[in-house]
Order: sequence, then C-alpha cells, then structure tokens
Amino acid sequence: MQVINSYPTIDALYRAAWQAIAKMYNEEASKHGTSMATGLALLSIDPVNGTPSTSIAPKMGMEATSLSRTLKTLENKGLIIRESNPNDGRSVLLKLTKEGLEKRDLSKSFVLEFNEKVARKIDIKKLETFREVSETIIELIQSKNIYK
Repeated sequence: MQVINSYPTIDALYRAAWQAIAKMYNEEASKHGTSMATGLALLSIDPVNGTPSTSIAPKMGMEATSLSRTLKTLENKGLIIRESNPNDGRSVLLKLTKEGLEKRDLSKSFVLEFNEKVARKIDIKKLETFREVSETIIELIQSKNIYK
C-alpha cells in the first residue's frame, strides 16, 4: 500500500513531518542558546501559577525519568525554580523565572509563527481534515486495539 508518494506508510509520513518540525525548531532555538526540548518544557509550565512537576511529563509526551535531565538544565540555566506546592506537601511546583518567562515567550512566538505560516499555505478544510485524521489515529492507538 502506498500512502503518499515517497512515504510508504502513514507512520513514515508522520515521522518525516515531525523530524522536519523538530529540526526547524531546534535550528531556531539554537540561535537563542536553547533547544526545542527546553522550549517545550517552558511552554508546559503555567506562567502565572507554576505547574506541579509530576504533570509536565504527560503534557510533553515524555516519561518522568526522561524529563528530569531537561528540568535540571532549565534550573541550572536559571529558567525555572522549584517551590513547595502549598496545596500538596508531597509535590513540587515548577515556576518560571523572569528569564524563563522571556524564553517561554520566545518559544511561544516560534510555535505561533509556524502555525500561522502553515495556516496561510494550507486550506482550512484540509487542516480540519488533518486534525480529524490525527485525532482518530491517536484514539486508535490509545484504545490499544491495533494488535488484538
């Protein structure tokens, strides 16, 4: 089955698209002394109230153990601080520093600019179809009914 010209499978097409997006974000982020992973982590932290450290990994689609190195880097660069969660003594809140807020805003501007350029290039109906197809694929995978 040939899905789309040079991409023989659906997952190959998604992988190629994501690799291109990740490369683009990393190239732009590197101009500002940061990375895509850093930007994604900063975007996952509530800029006003902070975010419990345990809820960041699911937002980013990462395992908690993989995220710890990124958070340590953010802390070492002075982009985040850790505070006790007043609502849960067992939990830690991650909060953005002034510089962290600036880098978060920069990351947000990259994401918005990319989305605006894609939206200008691709008809809204096609984007809606893409979203529906992507959501269906995610639901199918999450249902764990593919290999039964």
